[in-house]
Amino acid sequence: MVGLHILETQSLPERTKTYLSKIKSNQNLNAFNNLLEHAALHSAERIQNKFNSGHEVGKLAGKVIVVKDLIAAKDSELTCSSAILKGFHSLYNSTVVEKLLMEDAVLIGITNCDEFAMGSSNENSAFGAVSNPKNLMHVPGGSSGGSAAAVSANLCDAALGTDTGGSIRQPAAFCGVYGLKPTYGRVSRYGLVAFASSFDCIGPIANSTYDCADILEVISGKDEKDATSDEKSVPEFSKLISAGVKGIKIGIPKEYFQSGLNDEIRIAIQNQIDLLSKDGCEILEVSLPHTEYSIAAYYILTTAEASANLARYDGARYGKRFDSKDIQQMYIGSRTKGLGKEVKRRIMLGTYVLSSGYYDAYYLKGQKVRRLIQNDFNNVFKKVECLITPTTPTAAFKLGEKVTDPLEMYLNDIYTTSANLAGIPGMNIPIGINSDNLPIGMQVMSNHFNEEILLRISYFIEQKIKTN
Repeated sequence: MVGLHILETQSLPERTKTYLSKIKSNQNLNAFNNLLEHAALHSAERIQNKFNSGHEVGKLAGKVIVVKDLIAAKDSELTCSSAILKGFHSLYNSTVVEKLLMEDAVLIGITNCDEFAMGSSNENSAFGAVSNPKNLMHVPGGSSGGSAAAVSANLCDAALGTDTGGSIRQPAAFCGVYGLKPTYGRVSRYGLVAFASSFDCIGPIANSTYDCADILEVISGKDEKDATSDEKSVPEFSKLISAGVKGIKIGIPKEYFQSGLNDEIRIAIQNQIDLLSKDGCEILEVSLPHTEYSIAAYYILTTAEASANLARYDGARYGKRFDSKDIQQMYIGSRTKGLGKEVKRRIMLGTYVLSSGYYDAYYLKGQKVRRLIQNDFNNVFKKVECLITPTTPTAAFKLGEKVTDPLEMYLNDIYTTSANLAGIPGMNIPIGINSDNLPIGMQVMSNHFNEEILLRISYFIEQKIKTN
């Protein structure tokens, strides 16, 4: 845990310099697109002086945080890890960055990610692939791979990532850290570059449950700048996590434990289920019958939204421009040279499913399936308070292993996309390592705005692992 006691025992400017030095000495991870060295050191000095002079400091004073290169930080380059936005600097802070700074967090850098958040391995970045700190030959997961890698390598205290179909939880699982996707609407999306607007969520990645709870508490809440943000009150998550797990009803969806799941992951999760049962949780097998359609529905709907959202990147208003006397060639050249293969693939797929003659067959049907998946969760949460599933079907795979097979790559999100389709919260909990010394993650999901249950279970498991 990091907090006010750090300011009492250690100089925040020196601590910030230590992190900057560690980041520079770990450049082989390629986790960062931009270091905010001058601004971070200035903030650290200001916060330390504020504390030393007896003034009240913010809730996050002492914490050094990084954010994904999709989240606007004023005057910092905002590229979304895409060549088309190289050189573009944000004119304002996103709401989440504003809230972090108001609570005296030190923002130290901007992390690498899959281009426009489109990917499951962080190999789709114009700045190159990110490596997994646990094994440099393996991927860190995506699209928030840079954020997860930075936390896992102890290059910061915590990070913000974004989750459209698992992009916080999956890299958290691959890198052995905690990652929480909040309920859709819990956290403002103002200042987040959109991939799929009805799916995108901002959430914390950290080395402890407490830090996830602390940061979620700060960044949550209604924002007048985001019409999709919810007015629900924000619980004091950091004070509720130690309430224990006795009496919690936990559902085990049978569809998530069928063929395709690695045996070591299956056994590790069963061990945690047994542990929770012994400590007073009620374990029930449940069914989410439309789970098999989640990947198809997810990719149809998100590519359609991406097609609409990314139409603005044409070389005319900002970003790189392909100079031509013909405006059509300027548009084509700017997009062809500025956008990566995976982004172009998803834009084309999304344009196709929205086109005349195919809209009803694909997009409309995808929306109907989304409703069926939401109904599945609504029905299950009448019986249980949360669900335990795998986060990923396997541990982190090798760099380059799946880049030539998009469908195989997409299946890495098989256990995470359903939470985004339903808009419910989900969290990865690191629960061990496999025989190759790679992390194993377990996912917990709950009903809308019930992040407290996820954090309580996570904290309980974290304490048990520490004491064993």
